[in-house]
Amino acid sequence: SWSIFEDRILYQLLVFLQPPSRHSFRLELYSGTHLPERCSNIRVVQECTCWRSTGNVLCFVHPSNTNGAAQHSALLQNLCTGSYLDVEEVSCWVQNLVQTAWGHLPQWQQWQLTVLPSSRSCRLLLSGPSGLQLCAVLVFAVEQGSP
Repeated sequence: SWSIFEDRILYQLLVFLQPPSRHSFRLELYSGTHLPERCSNIRVVQECTCWRSTGNVLCFVHPSNTNGAAQHSALLQNLCTGSYLDVEEVSCWVQNLVQTAWGHLPQWQQWQLTVLPSSRSCRLLLSGPSGLQLCAVLVFAVEQGSP
């Protein structure tokens, strides 16, 4: 959606997160008096790939190295707290990714990018040469029942 707020154009974008290969997201509901849209954790599950003909792809679930230790995925190591997707980590990662990518977009070099503080979304302010300001808010979500 978009709207005009004070002297800015505000864009709100819903970004659906997809699990990387060999992973799935599982929504786990809290019990209690929380509102429905705020009452779930997103559990990251590593899928077994032993039965697939995947060539040299390692299975995260079952140990395949000589010491018998299970493999840990980069997703779990970098964007999760325990086995759960950490929205603050995802937001920080996306903010850093956007800042890094911005320098590689010469067609936008006259626009200034400012990443606004936010721990549960990615808020970006673009300031143009004519004083025009665009604010984009990326809100992260997963689809219930997605693989």
